[in-house]
Amino acid sequence: MTINKKEQGTELEIILEGRLDTTTAPQLEAELKRSVNGITELIFDFTGLEYISSAGLRVLLAAQKVMNKQGTMVIRHANETVMEVFEITGFVDILTVE
Repeated sequence: MTINKKEQGTELEIILEGRLDTTTAPQLEAELKRSVNGITELIFDFTGLEYISSAGLRVLLAAQKVMNKQGTMVIRHANETVMEVFEITGFVDILTVE
């Protein structure tokens, strides 16, 4: 998985490519811990994300909890496979997916 970041003031966009699974979730979790301090708008761009596992969902849930306290979080451009996982797990009701 590749993680790219674009930071502009208090807005942080994280662009993910590849697979967010048990192997790569810790990498994203560490990046978020380093990056979200002082951020009020967190945007995930999933255009290049092919797959998400329960480990990836856990990282997103943790990020959502942090952003509930300090701002907003949105997920954009999720493909059909990722959207299906969000729908089956009920994450569409927890996360803001555009």
